[in-house]
Amino acid sequence: MQLPVHNHAGEVVDQIEVSDYVFGVPFNNALVHQAMVSQMANARQGTADSKTRGEVAGSTKKLFAQKHTGNARAGSIKSPLRRGGGVVFGPHPRDYRQSLPKKMRRLALRCLLSAKAKDGDLIAVEELHFAEARTKEMAKILSALGVDSTALVVTPQSEENVIKSTRNIPGIEIMPAGLLNVVALLNHRKLIITVEAVRKANELWGEKPAGVSDATV
Repeated sequence: MQLPVHNHAGEVVDQIEVSDYVFGVPFNNALVHQAMVSQMANARQGTADSKTRGEVAGSTKKLFAQKHTGNARAGSIKSPLRRGGGVVFGPHPRDYRQSLPKKMRRLALRCLLSAKAKDGDLIAVEELHFAEARTKEMAKILSALGVDSTALVVTPQSEENVIKSTRNIPGIEIMPAGLLNVVALLNHRKLIITVEAVRKANELWGEKPAGVSDATV
C-alpha cells in the first residue's frame, strides 16, 4: 500500500510504498488490550508495603485487665483495630510483570499502526530536522498537518533539537521509531512519522526473509 508524504506546509508532495504486513493488518482488539495491560503492568514498581501487626513497633503488654473494666477485651496495642496498629491485607512488595510473546507484542504494534493508517490518523512527513530548537516552528508544522489534539511524533533516531522544540507543546510526545510501543500509540490520536521512520518501522516489524528468525532482528 501507499501513504501520502507531506511537507512542512501540509501539502502532499510524494507517495511512499509501505508493507501491508506492517500497515495493512486487521485490528485485533483482544490482542491490543492484552499488550497494553502487559506493558502497563511491567511498568509498575511493585514497592508499596504496609506493616502487619507483627511488624509494627509497640509493646506486647496487655493494655488492661481482661475483666471488670467495662471495656472490650484487648490484648495488644498493635491490633489492626487500633490507630497505629497493623494493616489487614495491606500491600506488600510484589512483581506485577506479565510475560507476552514477542510475536504477539509485534502483532499488536502492527495492528495499531494499521488502524492509524486506515483511519487517516497516520501522517507521513518528509523529514523533521531543525538547526536549532524552535517551539514556534514545530507548532506551525503541526498546525499545517492538521494536528488539533494529541499527537505522537516519530523520528528515525533521537533528534535533540526536535525534542526541545516539541516538549513544551501540550499533548505532543516524540520518540525514535525503535522505541515505538502500544501504550504510546493508544495515548495519542495522531501519529506523525517521518519517511525514514516509516522505513525503519518496515525494517523492524516487516516480514523477515526466509531463514531469518525474530531473534536475529
